[in-house]
Amino acid sequence: MLTREGSKGIIDAADVPTDWLERLTRPRPLLARFEQPLPLVMGILNITPDSFSDGGRHDAPDAAIAAARSMHAAGAAMIDVGAESTRPGAPSLPVADELARLAPLWSGLKGLPISIDTRKSPVMAVALDEGAMIVNDVSALGHDPAAMALVAQRGCPVILMHHQGTPETMQIAPHYDNALLDVFDWLEGRIAAAIAGGIAPDAIIADPGIGFGKGLAHNLALLKGLTLLHGLGVPILLGASRKSLISKLTGEVPVEQRLPGSLALALAGANAGVQIIRVHDVPETVQALTLWRACHPALA
Repeated sequence: MLTREGSKGIIDAADVPTDWLERLTRPRPLLARFEQPLPLVMGILNITPDSFSDGGRHDAPDAAIAAARSMHAAGAAMIDVGAESTRPGAPSLPVADELARLAPLWSGLKGLPISIDTRKSPVMAVALDEGAMIVNDVSALGHDPAAMALVAQRGCPVILMHHQGTPETMQIAPHYDNALLDVFDWLEGRIAAAIAGGIAPDAIIADPGIGFGKGLAHNLALLKGLTLLHGLGVPILLGASRKSLISKLTGEVPVEQRLPGSLALALAGANAGVQIIRVHDVPETVQALTLWRACHPALA
């Protein structure tokens, strides 16, 4: 845990973990599986009628499968498939309904690198049986008591995302003493819990959860301090694509006009060294990152 003093979050050097350098420099072998340059691009595929950005666009199975294959062809290292909206205010979806939305897709998604975006262990189990390779849980394995054991037993990689509250309540007056350090400490605790639950350290990815129980100031603190999260010792995923902070900073821009802001946030994440960037706009992000790599002195 990183200690802090007052609202500025001053870190006491005496309280920095003794393995800090090892955490920062240890290999992230999970990333080598994808054989692509970093940061990897994760494409978002919501097969929901009510997601904040693309709800209803991919709820027809043929459209969803075509979108997944198009994103992969455009350079997405993985496709994150979700059948339950976790936008602010969204109600929980029954397991049976979530499974029913996914069922028509599995045959068409065969052979693609799929991540399953769900909080529920029965959905995780079916998705892994159907070929999904990663579990992406916005509750960091805290929503379903059976999820931790399932992921440990299956031995699959898992994304642990920070959140405050539930989708129904998370944007009702979120509060932090210091957003960056509070999120670091929370993720550190969830990583420790996952390891204690039998999940291999090399199978864990951390996500600061931009927009999940956070106001604009909290999101900006996290974006400005992303490099600190490498001290968790695991790969970092950034998911800020099309989120409302873009509108809040640029004057109420509708979701469909947030591509420039999304690309700016993706490049900010790349400059901070995040290893995975989760986006709606795969071809545009892949192109931007290709140019970023070509111009980056350390990568030339």
